[in-house]
Amino acid sequence: MERGKLIVERVEGKSTLTRCFSKYPFKFIVPKKVGSSQTDAVWIYTITYGGGIVSGDSIAFDVTVADGCNAVLTTQSSTKVYKSIESKCSEQVLEASIGQDALLVVIPDPVTCFSTARYSQTQNFKLVTDSSLLLVDWITSGRHERGEKWAFSHYKSTNRILLQPTQPLFLDTLLMQILLEQGSHGSIADRMNDYQAIAMIVLLGPKLKHIQNQIEEDVRKIMSQRPSISSSKPNFIASCSRFGPKGMGVVIRVASTTTEAIYNFLQHQLATMEELLGAPPYR
Repeated sequence: MERGKLIVERVEGKSTLTRCFSKYPFKFIVPKKVGSSQTDAVWIYTITYGGGIVSGDSIAFDVTVADGCNAVLTTQSSTKVYKSIESKCSEQVLEASIGQDALLVVIPDPVTCFSTARYSQTQNFKLVTDSSLLLVDWITSGRHERGEKWAFSHYKSTNRILLQPTQPLFLDTLLMQILLEQGSHGSIADRMNDYQAIAMIVLLGPKLKHIQNQIEEDVRKIMSQRPSISSSKPNFIASCSRFGPKGMGVVIRVASTTTEAIYNFLQHQLATMEELLGAPPYR
C-alpha cells in the first residue's frame, strides 16, 4: 500500500509544506491562509472521499515536521466510519516525526462509528528532547438522530510517543468492542453509563508549557465541583496526570453526556494557541 506523505520544512524563514502526497481513499487540503499572516504555522486538513471511511478502507501516511517548524493536522468534520461489511475492519495509521524546536498539533474532530462499524487507528510520534506535541483523540457514541448509541462492533485507538531513538514516553490504547458473551459486563452502551463522548488530550514540550499548568488547574476545579453524593452522575468528568521524565507531559481524559460540552472544553482550554497557530483550535 502506497503511503501518503507530508513534509514541513523552513523555507525563507517560514514553515512551509514542501511535500504533499496522498492517494484514494483520502487526500489533504492545505489552505493558503488560516488566521493571521504574522504567525508561522502550516494548517493541513485530511478528508476522505465520500465523506467517511468505508468498510475495509486502509489509510496510512507519514508526517515530518522539521526543526523550527509548526504544523497543524486537522479535519473538516467528524470522521465517520460506515458499517462493516463481511466483518471487515477499516484502519488508519499515522507515523509522525517532530524535529528540534518544532511543534505538531493534531486536533481532529471526533470519530463517529456507525452501527456495526469496525475501526482501528494507530498513531506513532517520534520526538527529540525539545519537540512539542499537542494531540487530541476522541470518539462519540454514534448517530443520535438514528437512535444509535455505542452500536459499533469494534473500535481501537493506539497512541505511542517515543523520544528518539528508542525511549518510550507514552503508550495508550483504547479498545471498545461488542462481547460475544456479554455476561455481567453488558453492552458498550451499558458500560458507558449515558456518556456520549470521550476524549484524550496530550500536551508535551516547551511550546505548550504555558497551557499545561492552566489546564491542570482547570481540571482540578472541575473535579472539585462534582456532587458529593455518589449516586449523582456528573454530566462532565475529567482527570489529569503527568507523564515522562520530570513530568514533562500532561494527559487529560474527559467524558461527557454531550459532544458539545467537549467541544466547549477544547475551545476554552486551547484558546491561547491562537497566538502561535494563527487561529484557535475548534473555533
